[in-house]
Amino acid sequence: MITAFGVKPTVKVIWPRENFWIYGAIEPLTGDHFLYEYPKLDGECFQQFLDWLSVQLGSDYAILQIDQAPAHTSSKLRWPENIIPLFQPASAPELNPIERLWQLLKKPLKN
Repeated sequence: MITAFGVKPTVKVIWPRENFWIYGAIEPLTGDHFLYEYPKLDGECFQQFLDWLSVQLGSDYAILQIDQAPAHTSSKLRWPENIIPLFQPASAPELNPIERLWQLLKKPLKN
């Protein structure tokens, strides 16, 4: 009697993946939005976003509701004069209108 069996090799699989972060602001009443892609989520990229958003706003002002992530609370940040930070309570993403946009964007990208 001959018994056949197979050995399945164990190999480490590394899926190449490129990550990016979308920084965004949305005006909840009109739906106007400002989105920009960055390679990291850190204070330096957030500062670049603030500077870019400030230019996009021109002479308008914005109250930017943000969470308390380290990138948003860094003492190194220089807030443009036309952007006023409004820090939401810790662990309360449901209070921030941009979170609903992130949910819509992420839904088709899962898996």
